[in-house]
Amino acid sequence: MDPALLRERELFKKRALSTPTVEKRQAASDSGSHKKKKPKVDKESSSSSKLSSESNGSFNIKTSSGYKFGCLAKIVNYMKTRHQNGDTHFLTLDEILDETKLLDISMKQKQWLMNEALVSNPKIEVRDGTYGFKPKYNLKDKKALLRLLDKHDQLGLGGVLLEDVEEGLPNSAKAIKALGDQIIFVTRPDKKKILFYNDKHCQFAVDEEFQKLWRSVPVDSIDEDKIEEYLKKQGISSMQETGPKKVLPIQKRKKPAGPRKRNFKTHNNHLAGLLEDYSDGVPIKK
Repeated sequence: MDPALLRERELFKKRALSTPTVEKRQAASDSGSHKKKKPKVDKESSSSSKLSSESNGSFNIKTSSGYKFGCLAKIVNYMKTRHQNGDTHFLTLDEILDETKLLDISMKQKQWLMNEALVSNPKIEVRDGTYGFKPKYNLKDKKALLRLLDKHDQLGLGGVLLEDVEEGLPNSAKAIKALGDQIIFVTRPDKKKILFYNDKHCQFAVDEEFQKLWRSVPVDSIDEDKIEEYLKKQGISSMQETGPKKVLPIQKRKKPAGPRKRNFKTHNNHLAGLLEDYSDGVPIKK
């Protein structure tokens, strides 16, 4: 081989060894950057998963009690509606949950409804493991309503609230319309309607002279409390029991009186008459 070429080859090797290479360092830096980026993504995903799990847990805790009582209210309203429509037969809890579309409740909530909520509810009647609606007045038809109003009239109990009749009498609007003038409607100051029995035996003509005597008796000086007290003595209950409750006036606090005078104790009372007063000086002995 040509010696000149050999010398050039040796010089090329020396230059190659003396000049540093950067390729390996770039690869190392790239791999390091990838390694650093990965845990950041993992941290973000883990933190977001933690937040979502914590939020879901807090949401379930907040809505669990509200969901239970919401289910109870839905069941009671459904039982009331079906009773008003004439479906008065009792249902099991599974049938109620099926008809109200509450099949997604847990076993714990189901046990709560069965053992606590429905049993203690005043509007639900339990009979041999079945449940039905319990109105204030359980009326089957218009004749039962007329008997109830007649009984209230005979005993002096007054009328019956229309909302109580609508709650206990299936198809109440149709029955009330069929009774016609046998019922009298009276509207209270709070806009609630009351039903009274219209006793037609009491519809008779009164002599005008008696009417004048009746109207001549003054009652302006007698307040409602005295009238109510007189009725109770005669064994007649007052109509105010079905009306709105009276609101008692708020009693104003009495202003505190002025500062009280303090009574100080006097001492040496047993020496009265023996002690002398020297406030004007020592008395001169004669």
